[in-house]
Amino acid sequence: MTRLAVVPIYVSEHSGLVRGLVPLLARLLPADGELVTPWFDPERAFDASRGQYHSTRLLAELLDGPSAGYDRVLGVTSVDLFIPVLTYVFGEAQLDGRAAAVSLHRLRPEAYGLPVDDALLSDRLLKESLHELGHTFGLLHCLEPDCVMHSSTYVEDIDLKSAAFCGDCRARLF
Repeated sequence: MTRLAVVPIYVSEHSGLVRGLVPLLARLLPADGELVTPWFDPERAFDASRGQYHSTRLLAELLDGPSAGYDRVLGVTSVDLFIPVLTYVFGEAQLDGRAAAVSLHRLRPEAYGLPVDDALLSDRLLKESLHELGHTFGLLHCLEPDCVMHSSTYVEDIDLKSAAFCGDCRARLF
């Protein structure tokens, strides 16, 4: 069984949501998850010129130190993430690697002028977490629109897909 560390980063207002994510991931992935306190300073990933956090730098921080005892590590944060070639990302992962990160920042309905909806936020967080962790298990973007591995450019894309792997992706995963 894969050992998964879920690392909450700046999520105090969503700590219950992140705690609830751990058993969901353990049910849907070949992984046994546990919540792990961050051991690094996330500010090292902050880019002042953009006012955002560089997700690739965050992945590097997640790979250091105590994470060596885990097969996979997932950082969950409420800060806005980016990579240099994109304005923002919902998350990032190392393909066939150990680290992934997801951000709640643009998954929140209120980021789009809608009312707070914790159920919708939880659903989006689960889908993005499964998607990014799927990449760490070597899965690529899937052409099946329902598959959790289908690419998501906009938050509406996340809402349209399911929180499940299609048959082909599931077979590759397991």
